[in-house]
Amino acid sequence: MGNINIEKTGESIADEEEGQLTVDVCETPTEFIIESTIAGVDPSDIDLDVSGESVTIRGERHKKKASEDGNYLFQECFWGKFSRSIILPQEIDADKAESSLKNGVLTIRLPKLHREKNKKVHIRVD
Repeated sequence: MGNINIEKTGESIADEEEGQLTVDVCETPTEFIIESTIAGVDPSDIDLDVSGESVTIRGERHKKKASEDGNYLFQECFWGKFSRSIILPQEIDADKAESSLKNGVLTIRLPKLHREKNKKVHIRVD
């Protein structure tokens, strides 16, 4: 299993024709878990951009040269660049994000930030 590059960034996705990944997003009390099937993609061809509110998965699936003697009966697989951005309903700790790739399934674990909604402010007496 190779390393997947996780970056904290505010970059936008380039305006190119790209395929879109399908994802499952699960929420637990402490984290969000994103899973996506990306079989056939080398981990070095995957970039994850993580901010406090969103995750963007970018990559490229390279097609090996087809046989010169054969004709396709079906050609349904997506080859080329792909991306997917997911806006999360709660702020996450981008510094503690983790990812793994096993059996063609990318798993991203994003710990939630639990901030106090109300904060008491003490009045200083001069």
